[in-house]
Amino acid sequence: MAALAVQVRRWSPPGVTVTGWPKLTRMDWLPLLSTLAGAAIGIVATLIADRNRWKHEDVKEALRLRLDIYTQYTTTVKVLGETLRALAEREHPSDDERALALREAFRDSGIAIASERMWLIAPQSVVKASNSVFHCLRRICDGYIDGTAVNSSEDRARWEARGKAAAKMRKLMREDLGVGPLTERHSSLINDYNNPTAQGS
Repeated sequence: MAALAVQVRRWSPPGVTVTGWPKLTRMDWLPLLSTLAGAAIGIVATLIADRNRWKHEDVKEALRLRLDIYTQYTTTVKVLGETLRALAEREHPSDDERALALREAFRDSGIAIASERMWLIAPQSVVKASNSVFHCLRRICDGYIDGTAVNSSEDRARWEARGKAAAKMRKLMREDLGVGPLTERHSSLINDYNNPTAQGS
């Protein structure tokens, strides 16, 4: 048996044991370790890049969502204001009919839904500003219901408050969206030609 073992060792290829496993020296391990380290670094770098890309996409999607909500709210506010003024100037069979038309216009405008979306998505500063605009429009509507005449001093004061509140709201919205300040005045309401206080609406 000893002679057989000697013969196996004699005919075994250099660097191979009797069991057939290669003998790895320290120099043999270095390329393998370098390859494994490079692969690990590549995997980590890919994961970090993917995470940053997903995070960037989440931020962009959140901005797009808030832009949609802000556009819906500001548009609803503008259209509702025009509708309330038009109804207040229109002839009605009675004061009750006038009041009913104004209440229905406020309810059907969609401002309640738009406001709820603001409360769910927008930052606190924008929510507070939009809520101020909502209450300004509510006071305008209630004033017309109570018989306030269009373009009266009381009506002008309410529209001036609404214009200031809307300007502040838009400013905060633009800041939240990362947009610079406006250099032009916002367009006026359709029926504001004789109401200079509402030109900043």
